[in-house]
Amino acid sequence: MLVKPAIQFRSPRSQRSMSIPSLSILILVVLAIISAALAVLMAQRAVPLGWIVAEVLLLNLIGLYILLAFHVADQWEKGVVLRLGRFVGLRGPGPFWIIPIIDSIATMIDHRVMVTPFRAEKTLTKDTVPVDVDAVLFWAVWDAEKAALEVEDYQAAISWAAQTALREIIGQMDLSDILVGRTRMDAELQRIIDERTTPWGITVQSVEIRDIIIPSALEDAMSRQAQAERERQARVILGESEQQIADSFAQAARAYRDNPTALHLRAMNMLFEGLKERGAMIIVPSSAVDTMNLGGMMGLASMAGMARDVAPSEESEQE
Repeated sequence: MLVKPAIQFRSPRSQRSMSIPSLSILILVVLAIISAALAVLMAQRAVPLGWIVAEVLLLNLIGLYILLAFHVADQWEKGVVLRLGRFVGLRGPGPFWIIPIIDSIATMIDHRVMVTPFRAEKTLTKDTVPVDVDAVLFWAVWDAEKAALEVEDYQAAISWAAQTALREIIGQMDLSDILVGRTRMDAELQRIIDERTTPWGITVQSVEIRDIIIPSALEDAMSRQAQAERERQARVILGESEQQIADSFAQAARAYRDNPTALHLRAMNMLFEGLKERGAMIIVPSSAVDTMNLGGMMGLASMAGMARDVAPSEESEQE
């Protein structure tokens, strides 16, 4: 099923070429006023009527010729002139003359950079996912003769060429490649469209993808997939952290195994730090007490008293 192009083009430049330049109308009006004034002056001097009629006809014919033969093209455009239906050349920019009745201006070609939006609706990707893609095409006419003679309506033709190229590119790519590879997609679109429009005298400057719309159900599924992927990465990072902590403990255990004195000092430091807290009670197995040579309960009591003495002094220093 055919899809209508995003924009239906008209030919405003062709309509403009058929209009009458305001300067030609002004010249015609001025010549008409001059001819009327001369006719009145000649009538007052009793000039024969034939001369008066000839003068009026001559000036009006000159004005009519200027009206039909004089044209002006803007700085950014050129007029395509046909003589008895055959191409004779380009005219403009600026004022130019044609032969009335024999010559005609087929169209006015705009040489400025043009902007054409186009889109592809419900186009299947390589992995059979329907997507809607909006894009913008920037192009310009570099050969006005080819643009006028090789294609009937070059603006509509380039719109259709861009749309078909976009559908072709979408059908050759997976959805993931389309979503992450817009730059490559833009370059490939520009290459394909430029190959098609070069014989028409048109060059493509750039193509930009504006938006890619996927079905809402697929969008929800992709969102859940991304969330699951983030959770998986979080669990992997947590497991790696646990592994690093276990490796650190294993290294510490190997260090303390070869140095019992260091182990005793570390244990006593941990016990001392715990006793510094007010109201703290620590239950230490008798085997640990014997291992650390703390001297039984008397050693614990003396260490607790020392911790109470140290705690107030530290608080006073902090104050």
